[in-house]
This record gives sequence, C-alpha cells and structure tokens, in this order.
Amino acid sequence: MGLQYIKILKYIGEKMGLAIGLVGLPNVGKSTTFNALTKAQNAEAANYPFCTIEPNKAIVPVPDKRLSELAKIVNPEKLQYSTLDFVDIAGLVKGASKGEGLGNKFLSNIRETEVILQIVRCFDDENIVHNEGSINPLRDVEIIEGELILADIEVLSNRIERLKKQAKADKSAKAILEMAEELLEFLGDGNLARNFAKSDSDDYIQLNNEVRFLTDKEIMYGANTDEDGLLEDNEYVIALKEHAEKNNCELIKLCAKVEEELIGLDDDEAQEFLTDLGVEESGLEQIIHKGFEKLGLMSYFTAGVKEVRAWTIKQNSTAPRAAAAIHNDFEKGFIRAEVIAYNDYIECGGDAKSKEAGKMRLEGKDYIVQDGDVMHFRFNV
Repeated sequence: MGLQYIKILKYIGEKMGLAIGLVGLPNVGKSTTFNALTKAQNAEAANYPFCTIEPNKAIVPVPDKRLSELAKIVNPEKLQYSTLDFVDIAGLVKGASKGEGLGNKFLSNIRETEVILQIVRCFDDENIVHNEGSINPLRDVEIIEGELILADIEVLSNRIERLKKQAKADKSAKAILEMAEELLEFLGDGNLARNFAKSDSDDYIQLNNEVRFLTDKEIMYGANTDEDGLLEDNEYVIALKEHAEKNNCELIKLCAKVEEELIGLDDDEAQEFLTDLGVEESGLEQIIHKGFEKLGLMSYFTAGVKEVRAWTIKQNSTAPRAAAAIHNDFEKGFIRAEVIAYNDYIECGGDAKSKEAGKMRLEGKDYIVQDGDVMHFRFNV
C-alpha cells in the first residue's frame, strides 16, 4: 500500500486525542513532510516563517502487508487499513511560550496530542533560509524543547500556588506539593518532565493527569536530510542521534523532498525509486509504524467478501473492547469471539480450513486480543 491519505480534516477545535503532533522551527521541512505524509498540498510549504497558520489534521493509513495477504485468500471488494492521526502544528520561534510568533496557539494545540514528532533540519541549502541563520540541529531542538519546558514551568508554578493553599488542610496535597516543587527545580535546570526520577509515582501521575505536561509526552525526532544523508549519517544526524539516545527518544531519518517526489508514484514505482536510492522503506512509513507503536496501538482484522479490514485498538484490549471498535453494540451484547491467529489463517487458507484444522478458538470477555488476530464477534442486543 502507498501512503495515500484517506481524508484530511481542518482542525477546528475538537479534542485531538491519540494524535501525533508535527512540530519544528520555520523552514526545516515540517510542512513539506506533512504534505508528503498526506499526499496532499493542503499545508502551504512556503519559504517564510508562519506559513502554516492553522494546524491541519490528517488521518493517514497505516501500511500493513498482512491485509494484502488476507485479500489474496478472501478476494474482498475493498481493503480498509488502520489509520493514524497526524497534526501539522504552526511553527514556533524563541519566546513561543510567552506568546511570540504563534506561540500560544502552538502550545494549546500541542497539548492535545499524545506524541510529538519534531522535524529537525539536517541538511545544507543556501536557497532555504533558516530562521536562526545557520544549521544547528541541537540548537533547534533546544529552542523547541526549551519553549515546552518554559510552558510546563508556568503551568506547574500556578498549580503549586493552589497546592500550597490545599496543603494546609490536606495531607495528600502536601505530598504532591513536595513532589511538584522538586519537579519545578528539575524543569528549571532545563530537563524534560519525562526524565524526572519520580515520573512513575502516583503523585506525579495524578499531577500530570491534571496539567498534561508537554515535556512528558513521547518524542520522536525526524532528521530531515538530503539524499546523501539517507545512506550515510552526516555530522548533523550524528549529533541529533546522540541527543536522542541520551533522552531515550526515537530518531528516524527521512528526506522530505524525496518523500514529496514519491507522492505521484504508484507502489511499484515508489519501491523502485527507493531501491535506486539504496533505501528499503520510506522515512514516512517508518514514522507511521513507530508512531502507531508509541501511541500503544495495534490492529486486529475482520475478513469477509465485502471488505478485509484492520481495526485500530489499544494494546492489551479485551475482546469486548476490541468489538467496540466496530460498534458499541458489539461490546454491550458481547457473547463470544471467534479467533484465528493471523499466521494460522494464512497457512490454512481462510476461515473454513482454519476451523477444520482446529485453529479457530472461541474466546470470552477476558481474552486479550493479540496483534493480527482475525476475529468474528457473536453478540446479542
């Protein structure tokens, strides 16, 4: 499957939920990446700051070769892939947390995403002016993460003031206050909340649920290189990799211009193009797969002549919760689930032969759905 988009929606204030927010300084290739990701020029990638005025939301198919294998057996009328939400968030500059540029809008939008994909420029091109005047990935990262830290400090400081009042009569509030003051000092030293030693504590989790720290979110770095940089790490990528490893973050290399060139190609042409470059998988496909994983998502399948479909659910979902992805009534009236493991389904050649071979199982409401399960639900409403 190619990376064609299913649909693109203008974000108009709804809660984004399980979305990945694309961030980056102006002119680092963020909007070009988003255009390629969605195969649509809905984000104007102009060569000047703040060209992306409002965040755009894209619902993007998750490439999964297993669907094609299922389709060879079932011959359905259509295939339906799992999807992943990406949000192109307007560029920011120094002072964003204080309202510079489009800062306040940026901060409120990114707060509603679950994973941050930071596009970082790792190539030289004198025709594309960098907002800071030179190419320095670590400086760019520090600017963005510094603004996020400042925003967290402001929110945390306000929360601490309220906790001080509550702590006079509430012992539990006093414990949270002590932890919050430690965290404030930690952030003040330029650290991300996600690296705080007590981030697994109940007090921290409660506090984070209330304020949603920006620097507690999962971070992925998209190292935007030129074509040569795809095959061999340049000095910019090497520096960014060291930073990513230090902070336990994912780094994926891509060339936004190459991804943009792939837009007009069919699957076979795109694969040939990548092979000529010496690359097995496009950077964007890697980002989609890794983002799916970072959001704690997985897919199960339904296979029928009308459609073969991948359904997106949270990892460790029970069978009734998985059924709700199709329709809430499936969860309410759940009786049993008929389950065939993907590999068994392929090896046996479909439902009937899997059942004959004893590979179909009846599972109850406590069954934890596994990635790739082929399922049929029995329910009664």
